[in-house]
Order: sequence, then C-alpha cells, then structure tokens
Amino acid sequence: MRTLTILFFSALFFSACQNTPKQAEEQMPETPEMKYKVTAFAPSASFPDAKIESMDFSQGKFKFKIGGESYKLGIQTPDADAKMCANSAQGQHIHLIVDNEPYAAKYDAEFDYEIPDGSHYLLAFLSRSYHESIKTTDASKAVKVAIAGNSITESSPIQEPMLFYSRPKGTYTGKAETEKVMLDFYLVNVTLGEDFKVKADINGEEHLLDKWQPYYIEGLPMGENTITLTLVDKDG
Repeated sequence: MRTLTILFFSALFFSACQNTPKQAEEQMPETPEMKYKVTAFAPSASFPDAKIESMDFSQGKFKFKIGGESYKLGIQTPDADAKMCANSAQGQHIHLIVDNEPYAAKYDAEFDYEIPDGSHYLLAFLSRSYHESIKTTDASKAVKVAIAGNSITESSPIQEPMLFYSRPKGTYTGKAETEKVMLDFYLVNVTLGEDFKVKADINGEEHLLDKWQPYYIEGLPMGENTITLTLVDKDG
C-alpha cells in the first residue's frame, strides 16, 4: 500500500528582506535537476455567489451563515472525480485555521470548538470537496480577534500581508491520492507577481510560485514529507 505523510510549516507573516548587495559571479552555477514536479492545478468548478455572510464564536461554538445558491456544505463538488487527487467523502466544507495551526474541516455551519484565551488570527474559507479553497473575498473571513472564555470579545479585519497554509495535510494512501498531491494556500492583503512570491520548500527543494492558485505536486516519495511555505518579496 502506497502511503505518504505530510508535515507542513508556513511563514504566517510577511517579513521584508534587507537589500544586500551581491557580488557578480564569474560563472552562473548550473541549475540542479528538480526531484519534484510542481504544475498548475486543473481549472475547477467556480462558485461566484458563494459567501460567508457571518461568522460568530461564542461560548465554544462557531456559527456560520453561508449564502449563495451555487454552494452547499456536505455535497460533492461536481468535478471531483476529474481532479485525480484526495477528495473528502463528506463533501464540501469550511476550512478553519487558527494562527499557524493545521486547518479543521467542518461540514456543518455550526460546531463546537476550543480556542485559548488571548489574541489570535482566524481564517475561515469555503472549500470544495477536494479541499481547494474558493479564493474570493466573499467566501472567506480573515480577522484578528481577542478570545476570552471561548468567545470572541474583539474582532477586526487582518491588516498585514499574510500567508496561510492549507494543503496538503495528513496521510495519503493509495495511488489515486499519492500520485498527484494538491498544494493550496490562502493569501490575505497581498498579490503575487513581480513583487511578491510564495517560496515552497518541498523536502528541501525550493520552488517559487508567482500565481495564487492550487498546484499539483508529483514525485513525492512514500513515507514522511515536509513542506514549508514562505511569503517573500522580490529580494527573496
């Protein structure tokens, strides 16, 4: 049985790098051959009217109000079979991320949850059944909150540029799940391109991503794998 396990890390905050002059090199080093293939994910079913209308957390219970006719929790995304990657049998769901922790997949709009007292960053977004995020402002909530007694006491929109890691996560089993593994992340207050990129470190091999979209990773070995995502500026 083919099994691989993903360990992940993400740089939650963007930190500008200092400009350091580099001496010109007489000869450019050879580009090493890449072990892992990272390619754009196939275009996915869109949900233009999907919306998280509200998100409340009080006395240890989250309550979401989901709007839009095209998106429903708990059903399969229509193109799931064509994606050739891990897919949840429980259907479409909410990804809830607290700070830099792994996401929790929630298939109902109301659920119990524990968050320690203090200041936290919360991200919630609507997900397809194969765990790809819907990358629209309406389909997400990204806030900085104060928590006391498992309740939000203060909340404000996140102001900083931020990167949240989403997928891959956990253990993948069988050829259908391990041959192509989806990489997905969520950005807040930043646009990828010439000025900003995501550096994906896959078992020590670096790939620069300049588009906010999901990707396929191919070539991961069976066993334990580590993926780290970092938001970097044009100076790296």
